[in-house]
Amino acid sequence: MFIPEVYTVESVTAGHPDKVCDQISDAILDACLTQDPFSRVAVECFGSHGQLLIGGEITSKAKVDYAAIAQQVYQEIGYDEPLKVQTNIVTQSPDIAQGVDTGGAGDQGIMYGYATAATPTMLPRGLELAHRLAVGLAAIKKFGPDGKTQVTMDHDRVAEVVVSVQHPEQCSLELLRATVSRELIKPVIGDINQALVHINPAGAWHRGGFAADTGLTGRKIMVDSYGGLISHGGGAFSGKDATKVDRSGAYMCRLAAKSIVAAGLAKQCLVSVAYAIGQAEPVMLVGYDESGRDITAAIRPRFDFRPQAIIERLNLRHPIYRQTAAYGHFGRPEFGWEKVT
Repeated sequence: MFIPEVYTVESVTAGHPDKVCDQISDAILDACLTQDPFSRVAVECFGSHGQLLIGGEITSKAKVDYAAIAQQVYQEIGYDEPLKVQTNIVTQSPDIAQGVDTGGAGDQGIMYGYATAATPTMLPRGLELAHRLAVGLAAIKKFGPDGKTQVTMDHDRVAEVVVSVQHPEQCSLELLRATVSRELIKPVIGDINQALVHINPAGAWHRGGFAADTGLTGRKIMVDSYGGLISHGGGAFSGKDATKVDRSGAYMCRLAAKSIVAAGLAKQCLVSVAYAIGQAEPVMLVGYDESGRDITAAIRPRFDFRPQAIIERLNLRHPIYRQTAAYGHFGRPEFGWEKVT
């Protein structure tokens, strides 16, 4: 059993400062891939109180206005204050490129993928609910774009729910709490009589985004993956093209785990892969079922974990990435790594 019987997981809205940075990074990646599908991109953003720094490495034939993309994304998310944008982007190091050019991994690292038969999305139920709450929270237009959700599970029962959301000053806490309870928590969670519910427990929250807090690409890796319930190699996803195995390797691990569970070979499956920089073949590939049984032999013949093979199988040279950058990268049927084989 990989998931504890009592656990807490969180999600955040697209307007959370870290998620704003993820979306800007992935929007820049998408813009590069639109013009040049073979773009090499590793972009990170740091936003703080009216300023945004975009840094990283891009090797591409694309001509992209990074600052304009950042401003557009920020406004589309729901913020109207201006951003002072600085950029510091150079080409990919030739030392790294020499290994990637031959089909090798863009870096060393360890990636994990997980699936469970317990829910339709094959994600832990608490994480599924936390994401649904975050998506629903963003859909309530009377609130601001910044928000967070949290769900505590106790033996398959929702024990506690925490929702915090930015809101205009004319929206009282009483109205906010009544609206969130009626329009969000009850429709998503159902019967909440046995659950403790906290709505804006700290009180009023009028300023959000970079006006209230700093944001950084890759700081919500647990929200992006499995809520901290499953091991994580530490590498973020957003802002990286698919030659970076932090991203593509994790996607392939999810596909493999989900396919094993869908085939009835396990009720839960954990897959892990590791790479050496510049090398195509993984240095490790293992899979386990819920009892700890090694099921690697069922994975190896069906899934090619070489970086270029992953890119081709999952069609990862297309501009699909900004939409991954909020509400989790897994459990969403529109992405190729969720389509079991």
